Amino acid sequence: MAVYEGVRPRSIALPRGRQTTADPTLPRRRARAAVRARRGPNRHALILGGIVVAFMLGFFSLAQEVRVSATAHDIGRLQLVSERMDARLQELDSDLSRLGREPAIRKLALDGGLIQLGDTVVLPAR
Repeated sequence: MAVYEGVRPRSIALPRGRQTTADPTLPRRRARAAVRARRGPNRHALILGGIVVAFMLGFFSLAQEVRVSATAHDIGRLQLVSERMDARLQELDSDLSRLGREPAIRKLALDGGLIQLGDTVVLPAR
């Protein structure tokens, strides 16, 4: 017979009574493996994760600022083009008002090789 340390011998003659405790026992909770092994969260991983999140937030902020800057540049360029077109429109309008009068038209026609018409010719009816 093997003898284990801390085990009481059992008497065969007297049946053993039920042992009752005053406090009901609670069911055992299962602990996670990391808690059982006394391993906490890795601080290096948390720090590295924080750095990555900060970098991503900075990157998105920079991308938004570049987009706003590019939009402002496009708006400035379009305003310059609009001013040039307005100046050209005003120049064409002044040319039309100057060249649209009868003396200017007659001079342009004579410079182009056209001659002035003579008296009208009336043909008799047959």
